[in-house]
Amino acid sequence: MNISVIYNVFVRDFRKQKTRIALTLFALGWGTFSIMLLLGFGKGLQDQMGLQKMGMGSNIMVVWGGQTSIPFKGMGKGRRISLYPESIEYLKKNVPEILDVGGEYDRWGIRVTYNDVVLSEHVNGVTPNYEKLRHFIPQNGGRMINDLDLKLKRKVAFLGWEVSERIFQDEDPIGKQIMMNSMPYTVVGVMQEKMVMGNYSGSDDSRIIIPLTTYKATYGDPYLDNLVCQLSKGADSKAIEKKIFAAFADKYKFDPTDDRALSIWDTIAGAKEFNNIMFGINIFFGFIGGLTLLIAGVGVANIMYVSIKKRTREIGIKMALGARRSYIMMQFLLESLLITFIGGFGGMSFSYILTETFRRIPIESDVLDMMGRPTISLDIGIIVITILGIMGVMSGIFPAMKASSVSPVESLRYE
Repeated sequence: MNISVIYNVFVRDFRKQKTRIALTLFALGWGTFSIMLLLGFGKGLQDQMGLQKMGMGSNIMVVWGGQTSIPFKGMGKGRRISLYPESIEYLKKNVPEILDVGGEYDRWGIRVTYNDVVLSEHVNGVTPNYEKLRHFIPQNGGRMINDLDLKLKRKVAFLGWEVSERIFQDEDPIGKQIMMNSMPYTVVGVMQEKMVMGNYSGSDDSRIIIPLTTYKATYGDPYLDNLVCQLSKGADSKAIEKKIFAAFADKYKFDPTDDRALSIWDTIAGAKEFNNIMFGINIFFGFIGGLTLLIAGVGVANIMYVSIKKRTREIGIKMALGARRSYIMMQFLLESLLITFIGGFGGMSFSYILTETFRRIPIESDVLDMMGRPTISLDIGIIVITILGIMGVMSGIFPAMKASSVSPVESLRYE
């Protein structure tokens, strides 16, 4: 079948039905633009939320000590279960499914001074692997605390970007000394700005990080405030949570089913719920946009019915001369697809140009930081093209079947 012939017939019909076809093409373009934009907003929101989720850390669980609520082996309830620096290695050894474990001390109200600046700040003593566990990534020119800092109990500090600005304003903080409770600490790095979905014990941008051993030697706290555990991608976090309870239950002698003896924040389960919610939002956006396209599809079907009615005599002559029904069917089906894709690609092009232009405009907004910018991806393009193809076939199949059933004898009555 010659595609150029179908195109020429389309042009001829367009000249005869300019208003009808133009309105249908506009409806197809608008419907495609709507579904692309809605899916683009869904994709932008998903990407932005994904960045915020990554800012917290990848595949992590946060563990706090608790208080027993069930008597166990002659010991009453109400015993305090605390975590120690030794708990880090203990958990690595007894729960091998955990990839890495870090420990954390936490203290508020530390007096920080630099020249004329006097602040009351939040200080954490952590292990160096927090750079990976919690995405404490240093800005250029600086570093996170390292293993040598930990071993030598160095008085070094790694600053959140917001607290760094409050202390140093426009100065480069790297190598400068700050006083914390009248003790000097050398700033070795500043955290890169990041977005975080959720936090515990304060936001990352206002933390002052020092080596865990330095913190213990300075403040003498015997108990860790929490542990951070990183699991492999796809790990069964619920099963590992039970193993963590069992491991500490064996060490501290409490019932492993006592869910108050420890408190665990499973960010992996939260991420799965988030992905399900985003999937539902994208389905909803696609459904709304699909309804708009459906209306345009009805317009395509109407145009094809009108075209068949006006070309009944032509169809009958072709069939009288030996044209097969499959040929007639395919001709009108391809015409329907041609109309659909011309309007659809117009809407796709416009939506892509609009979203890419919007993405490149430098706009500072808290709403944009939270919601993200619309993003047109290859996946969205494939989804929309598939929808257009299905709609084009559905809009043309019934008119095409009607055209192929025309009787050559009866068709001669039509002018």
